[in-house]
Amino acid sequence: MAMISSPAVIFSLLTLLIFSPACGHGRSLVGGRTAISDVKTNEEVQELGRFSVEEYNRRSQKLIRRGNGGARDGYGDGELSFSQVVEAEKQVVSGIKYYLKVSATATETGESRIFDSVVVVKPWLRSRQLLNFAPSTARDVHF
Repeated sequence: MAMISSPAVIFSLLTLLIFSPACGHGRSLVGGRTAISDVKTNEEVQELGRFSVEEYNRRSQKLIRRGNGGARDGYGDGELSFSQVVEAEKQVVSGIKYYLKVSATATETGESRIFDSVVVVKPWLRSRQLLNFAPSTARDVHF
């Protein structure tokens, strides 16, 4: 029986084993997005959605006070009121990056809309940062 001794062959086999779905036991690879299945009952995810809306409102008010427009000139929604997170994914980066579909209501018009939010959480620093908050363009949001 021939012995496998080529470093390239050994490296290839190890790479296959490491990235094989069978070795992951259904878990995603580091760096890949993973759907969060219990979104509506997940307190952390719902709190991050609430944080996203509050941070959006805070930033918009800051822009309005500076005379730079703000929410009224941006999405036309004015201040938003958090309803719920309807979909979520997470990704392991330098912390955890959450991709949220947030349902929020414009307080002035009463119109409900879905927003895409991206939040990075670094638990060891006790920090969370809103990276993006914008009206969703997705048409297939599942409630």
